[in-house]
Parts: sequence; C-alpha cells; structure tokens
Amino acid sequence: MTSTTTKPAATADESTATKPGTAVATQVGRGSTTIADVVVSKIAGIAAREVDGVHDLGGQAARVVGRIRETLPGAPDLTQGVTVEVGERQAAVDVAIVAEYGVAIHDLAAGIRNNVIDAVESMTGLEVTEVNVTVHDVHFADDDDATGETPAESRVQ
Repeated sequence: MTSTTTKPAATADESTATKPGTAVATQVGRGSTTIADVVVSKIAGIAAREVDGVHDLGGQAARVVGRIRETLPGAPDLTQGVTVEVGERQAAVDVAIVAEYGVAIHDLAAGIRNNVIDAVESMTGLEVTEVNVTVHDVHFADDDDATGETPAESRVQ
C-alpha cells in the first residue's frame, strides 16, 4: 500500500528561501535581516588577508592612511582596500592588494577570490557575483630593511 502525504503549497518566498540570513529567508513572516556594506567589507578584508602572498591591502594612499590610523588607539581598519556593493541577495567585491614578490599573481588572485567568496557566502548567505582583484604593488622582503636608517645602538648594557 502506498501512502501519500500532502503538504500545503509553498509560496514563492518560501520556495526560494534556501539560505539562512538572506532577506528572502527572513521575510517569511518572522522579520527581516539587513546586512550593512561595512559588514561584508570586513568579512572580505579578513578573508583576503588570510591568503598567503598578500602583503597588505589598499593602494598607496590607503596604506599611508592605514599606517597613521594604526598609531591611534582603537581597532585596525579591516575594510582598507576593500569596496563592496551589497544588494538584497547578492554582493560584488573589489579588493586592492600588495602582493609578496615571487608569488604567482594569477594564483594569488584566484586564492583571494575563492577565500572571499567562501567567507562572504557562508557568513551572510549572500551570493557573491564577482570578486575583482587589483594588484597595486609588489613587496620585496628587502623593502622592510631598506629604510636607510641604521639601527640605533643601545645606550644601556
């Protein structure tokens, strides 16, 4: 004997509400969730910094402002070098980086793209439509030592 169970027909909103956290999933009569652009920017910035081969984020001006900001008390700017557009269900991310010398830039960009997409989609439920990576500079390990200053000798032994 075959038994069948009938369920009430799903509304259009219920059938498309597959990812928790999206606006559609939370508008089924229980409230709504709005994700600010700065939240997606921070998630993308942290995800991009996690990739080996990324020395810093942002162009020259953003990095200078970031260094000044680091001297002030407070949290570091995790959105430096990241711009986003956030819609109801989708997000687009632009990441500006400084790459470490010797790293294959096309592989680095692919790694950043994958990490940012995974982080944003899993944490927000938004679909990431694109991640554009701009490489502004290449960092040499010698750059840290080539400040032109000799280390000061200690006055106390």
